Amino acid sequence: MRGVIVNFFRATWSLMLLWWAGLTSLAAQPADTTVLTASEFYGIIVNHHPLVRQAGLLSDEARSEVMQARGAFDPKLVSEYDRKEFGQNVYYDKWGAGLSIPILALGADLKVTYDRNNGDFINPEDRVPRSGLTGVGISIPVGQGLWADARRTALRQAQAAITLAEAERLKLINKTLFDAAKAYWEWYMTYQQLRLIDEGYRLADTRFVALRQRVLLGEAAAIDTTEALITVQDRAVQRQQVDVAYQNARLYLTTFLWRADGSTTQPVELPQRVIPQGVPPNRPSERLLQTLLLQAAEQHPDLTKLTAKAEQLRLEERFRRSLLQPQLSLNATLLSQTPVPNVGYDWSSYYAFRPDNHKIGASLVLPLFLRKERGKLRQIQLKAQQVGLDRQQTARTISNEVQTAWNELQGLDRQIQLQQQTVVNQRRLLQAEQQRFELGESSLFLVNAREAKRIDLSLKLEELRTKYQKALATLYYKAGTSGQE
Repeated sequence: MRGVIVNFFRATWSLMLLWWAGLTSLAAQPADTTVLTASEFYGIIVNHHPLVRQAGLLSDEARSEVMQARGAFDPKLVSEYDRKEFGQNVYYDKWGAGLSIPILALGADLKVTYDRNNGDFINPEDRVPRSGLTGVGISIPVGQGLWADARRTALRQAQAAITLAEAERLKLINKTLFDAAKAYWEWYMTYQQLRLIDEGYRLADTRFVALRQRVLLGEAAAIDTTEALITVQDRAVQRQQVDVAYQNARLYLTTFLWRADGSTTQPVELPQRVIPQGVPPNRPSERLLQTLLLQAAEQHPDLTKLTAKAEQLRLEERFRRSLLQPQLSLNATLLSQTPVPNVGYDWSSYYAFRPDNHKIGASLVLPLFLRKERGKLRQIQLKAQQVGLDRQQTARTISNEVQTAWNELQGLDRQIQLQQQTVVNQRRLLQAEQQRFELGESSLFLVNAREAKRIDLSLKLEELRTKYQKALATLYYKAGTSGQE
C-alpha cells in the first residue's frame, strides 16, 4: 500500500512540474530590471507627447491672430492712372499716388499724396501744376473712434486671446499629465499585485514540495498534500489573472511614451525589464494646501480663461460706447508744387508747404435714435455680467474641489498608517502559526489561511498607496497645476 501511494504522488508531482513550468513563464520578471521613475515618465511626456506639442500650437495660433490684427495698421501705398485720348485730343491724363500710415495711439491716418493731372478737357478743380502737386496731411476722428475703434479693439482683443490660449495650453498639458499619473500608478498597482501573488504562489509551491517529502517519509497524512495542491492551483490562477492585468496596464502606459525624431514624434515600446518605482516616502504638509489654494485663485487655467474673456468684453464694451458718439472727422492737408528733377528749387516759381496752401474738410454723421448701437452695448454688458458671475462660481468650485481632494488625501494617509500596522501584525501571526505547524500543534489549513490573509492585507495596502498617489495627482490637477513645477 505504501508503494502505491509513493508511486501515485510521484506521478502527480511530475505532471504538476510540467504544468507549473508553463505558468511560471507568464509572471517571471527579468533579472536585470530597470526602474522608470514617475518624474522621468512625466519628463518624457512633457518633452515628446503629441498632445503636449499640440498644446504649444495654441499660443502660436493666438500670436498669428495678433499679427493679422496688426495688419490693419500696415502702411498702404496706392496708385491710380487714368487717361483718355480721342482723335487728336488728349481729354485727360491723370496719375495719383499716395501713402497712408495709420497712427495706433490716436486712431488717425497720416497721408502723403501726389497728383499729376493734364489734358485738354480736364475738370478745372483737378488742375494742378504741370510737375504735379504734393500733399502731406492727417485725418483725425474727433468724435467716434478717437479713443476706440474697430481695428484697435480687434488688436487688443487678439492680444488678450494670447492669455486665453496660454491658459488652454496649460489646461491641456495638466490633463495629459493627470491621465499619465493615473496610468503610471495603475501600472505600479498591478506590478505589486503580481509580485505579491507570485510570492504567495512560490511559498505555497515550496510548502507543497516539503509536505510531499514528509508524506513519503510517513511523517504526515497523504490528504494534507491535496489541500496544499489546491492552494498552489488557486494561487496559480490568481497569478494568471493578475499577469493579464499587469500586461494591459503596461500596454496603456505605452500610449504616453514617445520620442522625438526630428520634427516628428515616434511611439516607444516599454521593455519587459522596466518596472515602476516604489511609493515616495514624503507626505505633503498643511502648507501645501494653502499654497495650492493661493495658486489656484491666481493662476488656475479656468479662471485665467474667464479673466481673458472678461478683458475682451471690456474692450468690446469700450468700443460700443464710442459708437454712441457722433461720427465727426477732420481732414487737413498741406500742399506744395512738386519741383522738376535736375532743376533747382526756386522759391519764386514753386510753392513750399505753407499754411496758405492747404485743403481742409470735415464730415459729421449722427444717427438719431442709436437703437442698434445701444442694443449691442446692452448685449455686451449682459455678457460681461455673465462672465463675472461665472468666474465667481468657478473660483468657489475650484476652492471646494481642492479642499475635497486634500481631505481625501489625508484620509488615505491615515488608512495607510493603520494598514501598515495591520500587515505587520498579520505577518507576526503567520510566523507564529508556521512555528506551531512545525511543532505539530497546528494544521496546514490554518497556515494557508494566515498566509492568504497576509497577502490580501498586503494587496490592500498597495491599493491604498495607489489611491493615495492618484489622489495626490487629483489634488494638483484640481488646483490647476501638474505638480511638476
